Amino acid sequence: MRTRKIAAVAAGLTLAMSLAACGGGGAGDTGTDTGTDAGSEDTGSDEGGDGGEGGEGGLIGVAMPTQTSERWIADGEAVKAGLEEAGYDVDLQFAGDDIPVQQQQIDQMITKGAEALIIAAIDGTAISGQLEAAASAGIPVISYDRLIRDSENVDFYVTFDNFQVGVQQATSLLVGLGLMDQEGNETDAAGPFNIELFAGSLDDNNAFFFFDGAMSVLQPYIDEGVLVVKSGQTDIEQVATLRWQQETAQKRMEDLLTSTYNDGTKVQGVLSPYDGLSRGIITALQNAGYGPGIDAGMPIVTGQDAEIASVKLIADGVQFSTIFKDTRKLADQAVVAAEAYLSGGEPEANDTKTYDNGVKVVPSYLLESDIVYADNITELLVDSGYWSESEVESGVAE
Repeated sequence: MRTRKIAAVAAGLTLAMSLAACGGGGAGDTGTDTGTDAGSEDTGSDEGGDGGEGGEGGLIGVAMPTQTSERWIADGEAVKAGLEEAGYDVDLQFAGDDIPVQQQQIDQMITKGAEALIIAAIDGTAISGQLEAAASAGIPVISYDRLIRDSENVDFYVTFDNFQVGVQQATSLLVGLGLMDQEGNETDAAGPFNIELFAGSLDDNNAFFFFDGAMSVLQPYIDEGVLVVKSGQTDIEQVATLRWQQETAQKRMEDLLTSTYNDGTKVQGVLSPYDGLSRGIITALQNAGYGPGIDAGMPIVTGQDAEIASVKLIADGVQFSTIFKDTRKLADQAVVAAEAYLSGGEPEANDTKTYDNGVKVVPSYLLESDIVYADNITELLVDSGYWSESEVESGVAE
């Protein structure tokens, strides 16, 4: 069992190839980004946005969930810039994590005459009425990073290999605990190690892929007693974090420490699926006397999205890892898909089996991701132009 397990994780590591890219940076998934500068020009309030100027290819609506995460600001700006460069007008809107606001914004895009919609939904089940209106008007809908569920009126999906992202998060946890090296080789460490699990928001389809991918790696270790989830909370419904909120994760970690680790035992690792949650978890741990860094007793904490505040924490030896999803590539692919539809064709999919939204399997284009540790920040993030050296040093986007 152990040999097969290590081989599977090693294959996951091999799959995570570096993505060369150019241009500016930005990262994150949904959640509250406290203590960081989004580093992006404001395109309107959370309830508003702006239209592009001078486009000749028609209007495209771009609906993003929030401006409270540096990642979504960067995504919105990158998609807008790519579409405008291709000659389109753009109506970019941020919804402030407010579902009725996003519904209204999409309605307005349709009324304005949008010829295509690119939507990162707050709740992937909550915009069926807007999708029906789009379909009636012959408007193609591209689901951006979060799969829109329970509707046949979704034409295409651009995202990362989210199951593999979960595999990478779990792999980095094993590396941090010393059970595996970065090449995927088993070490002599035997455990047991106390860990706790966190997952994303249940209204985000990606949360399930991340968690399932992670548990495909961790479950054999749990079954063998090498890893111990001392709280007993191992189901996604028990460990989910509504709206990916940093404060919610911090409160749950505080509760776990009070209820489960009040007997003198220590938590040694935490699976966190997003950097914002990681920072909340780390705050709770530091307030309870852990750390301040890994060398001083901070548990191994994973993450996702290479948000600049967490990249600095990794460089400083506080957070152990994050997953780099180059969202510039994702924005580029959304532009390619929109152009394909508006030129009378269909975008190329590299996955036509995985993403069943409850009504149909949505043709998808999947991108790859990388594990970021302290020793490869420069290679993956600085050399690619995603973040600069000064941003890594300061923890603030410029």
